[in-house]
Amino acid sequence: VCLISTCFSTDKLMDLRSRKLTNNISENKDVTSLINKTSLHSTKITNKEFDDLRAKKKKERASIVIWRKPITTLIYFIRELLLEIQRLIYGILQHRIKVSLLILLISLMTAAYYIDGSHQQTVANIERQLLWCGYWIGLGILSSVGLGTGLHTFLLYLGPHIASVSMAAWTCNSVEFPEPPYPQDILCPDEESLYPITLWTIMSKVRLEACMWGLGTAIGELPPYFMARAARLSGSEEDDEEYEELEAVLHSQKKDPLTRAKKAVHRLVERVGFFGILLCASIPNPLFDLAGITCGHFLVPFWTFFGATMIGKAIIKMHIQKLFVIIAFSNDHVEWAVNLMGLVPYVGKYLKKPFSDYLAKQKLKLHRKPGSHATQDTSMLQFMFGHLLLAMVAYFIVSIVNSMAQTFAKRKDEEEIHSLLSQSTAR
Repeated sequence: VCLISTCFSTDKLMDLRSRKLTNNISENKDVTSLINKTSLHSTKITNKEFDDLRAKKKKERASIVIWRKPITTLIYFIRELLLEIQRLIYGILQHRIKVSLLILLISLMTAAYYIDGSHQQTVANIERQLLWCGYWIGLGILSSVGLGTGLHTFLLYLGPHIASVSMAAWTCNSVEFPEPPYPQDILCPDEESLYPITLWTIMSKVRLEACMWGLGTAIGELPPYFMARAARLSGSEEDDEEYEELEAVLHSQKKDPLTRAKKAVHRLVERVGFFGILLCASIPNPLFDLAGITCGHFLVPFWTFFGATMIGKAIIKMHIQKLFVIIAFSNDHVEWAVNLMGLVPYVGKYLKKPFSDYLAKQKLKLHRKPGSHATQDTSMLQFMFGHLLLAMVAYFIVSIVNSMAQTFAKRKDEEEIHSLLSQSTAR
């Protein structure tokens, strides 16, 4: 109740502030110059003047980042966050029946979770699987959400996990790792496998994690699709900056590889449809956001877009990536890569030693007994990887803060421009 009242009071304050901004809009130098010019000539604002003002506002919004304007950025971020919370509460209130059924289902699941009985072992297994799948789906969403500013969780999480399982499988000659501690920790089983270890054996071992991560990346591609679709249905494509950038690329006369690739993705999705989306999603494609924007603009059905994206990313693309990582981290290839490192003139021996020591320690950890603790000596590689991970997570959080602050600034600028157009029309 306190949260709802706070959000309503925030909304009222926002309305009062926007009215005050409209009444005192003459304090804005850019807007004032256009108003004066319009009043002197008794004409409406021309399209060129309107486009110039929008371009200038967009350039000013780009400077709202935490390292240039920290106070303004944090204030705008908090206000945008409150607006999103308010929108979430409104959405919940509009779907009372569905929310009530969901609360009832959660209550029944909670009761089954805490009541003692013979079902507790099954509940524990289901809980472990759901948490494990949810973990990888969340990492997949983080990897693709944010229009290219996402956290590259394949390189940081899924890739190292597949590499660890691959090296352990080749070393232990088995994939039947003791559970627990697997998957949090990998130990060799007491007995080796009766059947030979192959690529398909290891791919089957990590299939669940890889497919859940791929499903998360498919879910993370939905925001560009929904934004473009909503802009098309509301008739406000001219106010959508992502669509404006796409239009600028399509009408550009540049011949550089990036522009040509963007045009090719757009044409492929527009002409081929489901199979074009499937092809773009099945390969590592940093330009896939354009496919989502294109599908949303042309009102491609949701299940056509999401189905093709899910099949491409969670099945086809993930098997390609798994195969590459497993082959790259087989025993022969790892030893070959380390030996090749040692052939680098002058610094080869200094590069080879830390990698060789790290691999030897990892193999020793695989053969320790369950319940025993591994020595916590941190190598230089682990130290560098840990700090790289922290740096990338920090950058991702900062990019979210900057993006939400700029979204609020865009909302504020649109109110000012709309007020200006209203005054110009009145004259």
